[in-house]
Amino acid sequence: MVLCVALAWQVQGWRYGRQLAQLAQAQADAEAARLIAERGQRQSLEQRLEQSESRHFKELTDVQYAQARLRDRLATADLRLSVLVERDAICSAVPAASSAGGVDHATVRAGLEPAHARRIIAITDEGDRGLMALRACQDYVRALRP
Repeated sequence: MVLCVALAWQVQGWRYGRQLAQLAQAQADAEAARLIAERGQRQSLEQRLEQSESRHFKELTDVQYAQARLRDRLATADLRLSVLVERDAICSAVPAASSAGGVDHATVRAGLEPAHARRIIAITDEGDRGLMALRACQDYVRALRP
């Protein structure tokens, strides 16, 4: 009788141990699946961020190239910046039209001095870079949000 009880006790211990091992294996499998899913999400996020960064770098490079060309054209007097002037404004830089058959609604433009044009280009260049940096930060935050 004692032998039967001891044997039953041992069999129950084996069954319980096997159930615990199966439970531990199931938990380990679930944790491994969760880690694999998280790794996939992280890699996907890293890819999107890398693509976004390369796109923003290309935009920045293109804008810098365009700004450099614009500065070169201004320096060589190939290009002159001008501003619209009101028709009735007094401006010594704009010669008065002496023709009798002039158009009343024509736009009048005054050329800017090269130094002022360079300053304006520098300001717009900084503004463009600032806007691109802001857009890159916004894209980064959007990519991080689920």
